[in-house]
Amino acid sequence: MSGFLQRLTRRKPISELLSEEGHPNALKRELGAGDLIMLAIGAVIGAGIFSSIGTAAAGEILPDGTVVRYGAGPALVVSFVLLGLVCGLAALCYAELASMIPQAGSAYAYSYATLGELIAWIIGWDLILEYAVGNVAVAVAWSGYFSSFLSGFGITLPDFLTHGYRAVIKSSDPEVRALLETAPRIGNMPILLNVPAFAIVLAITWLLMLGVRESARANNIMVVVKLLVLALFVGVGVMHIDTANYVPFAPNGWRGIHQGAAIVFFAYIGFDAISTAAEETKNPQRNMPIGILGGLAICTVIYVVVGAVATGLVPYADLKGADPLAQALQMAGLGTAGWIVSFGAVISLTAVLLVFQYGQPRIFYAMGRDGLLPKWSTRVSKKARVPYITTLVTGLVVATGALFADENEIYDLTNIGTLSAFAIVCIGVLVLRIKDPDRPRPFRVPFVWPVTLGGAGACIYIMMGLPRHAWERFGIWMGIGLLLYFVYGYWHSTLRYGGGAGEPDAPKS
Repeated sequence: MSGFLQRLTRRKPISELLSEEGHPNALKRELGAGDLIMLAIGAVIGAGIFSSIGTAAAGEILPDGTVVRYGAGPALVVSFVLLGLVCGLAALCYAELASMIPQAGSAYAYSYATLGELIAWIIGWDLILEYAVGNVAVAVAWSGYFSSFLSGFGITLPDFLTHGYRAVIKSSDPEVRALLETAPRIGNMPILLNVPAFAIVLAITWLLMLGVRESARANNIMVVVKLLVLALFVGVGVMHIDTANYVPFAPNGWRGIHQGAAIVFFAYIGFDAISTAAEETKNPQRNMPIGILGGLAICTVIYVVVGAVATGLVPYADLKGADPLAQALQMAGLGTAGWIVSFGAVISLTAVLLVFQYGQPRIFYAMGRDGLLPKWSTRVSKKARVPYITTLVTGLVVATGALFADENEIYDLTNIGTLSAFAIVCIGVLVLRIKDPDRPRPFRVPFVWPVTLGGAGACIYIMMGLPRHAWERFGIWMGIGLLLYFVYGYWHSTLRYGGGAGEPDAPKS
């Protein structure tokens, strides 16, 4: 039994992690600090601020009147500040580990070196919730804004082709639920497919296959557009604020702020995604901390400002919807500005899809290199030097999920998985400080004990604001992950045989 437990807690030496750059299929270092900050903004500012902000402010009430969660109201800005502090603690921990272990595996690689193989697998399985499953919700949100954008040209897509089946049966909107009866049918099954969400994921997958430099250029352009659009929203909106909308400021007290923070945490997911680019970053010891911390700080300021303007434009209860920012401008009589914001949201969410679809294949790549996934997951293309099989698989799975999914269900599952990963990373920094105190650290977390323990505790506190069904689904997800580990990963791990990371497959054309 003791040998079994030892194998579960076996750690991958950092020296082996650092030596993997010499493999024949090592990824190409192309990115600087500016690219990383832009990737962070591209990943963070998206579905959270353009979509989930409405639910966070207004809360969630079922058709029968049952309150699933309470909204923060105008105190949404406090929720953003709270989350900025929580994520700031986690970001410090990510910065230290990313500068020490500049690998594509992100939190998975860090936990493998600090807490052992089983925890590393759990982290890798959690990260699927953040990147792949989370991107399903982003694609659905993208589809909503894309439909609003097309409506500005008088183009209306059929509702049964812009609403997935799960989204319809979970909706409290009578018009949406009516699609169950009015949609075309195959036998007794209504055809309810979110085709735009499916199409955009496939388009992003194609772009990622071209290479990391091409993807980064596209992201930089989209980030500039989204910042200009948010500046327009703030500039126009601030002139039409009605201060009466700020009263009551916190209609549901601290409970609303807490639960609102748990919902809108989705808005912060992504600052850690750039750690998956460590293996493709020039001078990662310097540039990774700048990208992680700089990107998070910029995004927090933007969120607070946008949240204050949105809740001042209209009563917070009116923000509930698929496109709350555009809706707020339209309700305030600013239809043209609302249409422009819809266009900006389309571009913004495209950038989020790009960065998350970029990150997930590299997690699989790192896990495959360690033998925890099949060897085909380590294959890279000869010309573009990207993990092309995992990129294709991720794209197809996310695109298929987006055809049917309800985004609100996915927010909760993504949030709880990501928060658990953040908490483990915080603990990992402390463990490594104790076990390997003399290892060079290009970036060091200040006040390591209060920062790491406070960061882990704060993540768990935010998790407690999620509804019961989120915990139940998370438990099922983790059960599936553990089953897969003991069926495959445990027996194929390269560390099981006392070897290193093994030789991944040679590059393919």
